[in-house]
Amino acid sequence: MHYIWSPWRMDYIQSHQDEPGCVFCKELARADSPESLVVHRGRLAFVILNRYPYTSGHLMIVPYAHAATLEELDPETRAEIMELINRSIQVLQKVYKPEGFNAGINLGEAAGAGITGHVHFHVVPRWKGDTNFMLSLAHTRVLPEALEETYRRVSQAWQQES
Repeated sequence: MHYIWSPWRMDYIQSHQDEPGCVFCKELARADSPESLVVHRGRLAFVILNRYPYTSGHLMIVPYAHAATLEELDPETRAEIMELINRSIQVLQKVYKPEGFNAGINLGEAAGAGITGHVHFHVVPRWKGDTNFMLSLAHTRVLPEALEETYRRVSQAWQQES
């Protein structure tokens, strides 16, 4: 998959291939910043921008507990994740005014999970016509803003909602 707006991505990918450990746990250990992409820390889960977004504002809600399945999470963590999904939608509605959302989870590699060892939910803002010939024919996504700008906008809106 190609990203037109961001030539630094290939450097990032090549420098992080085959690194041991969980990408979510690593980012969680860093300070909240455009480098870690963590926009909010709850009591039992956190919200992070997707480093390889489908659209601008693509968020992931991740429990602190390193668990591969929902069954491994306690009910309190699952409840907080649902509240963070709801709040993510509210923040993204304010920032991007999308026409809809995809919100969900990919459990297991066969279901499309890119990171199978640490369960996480996706919240993706959507607009009519946001999938076009570029994705279909060229396997290229066109994003209207840099990831650092998305981080700034989303984290600022998240703080205002607090």
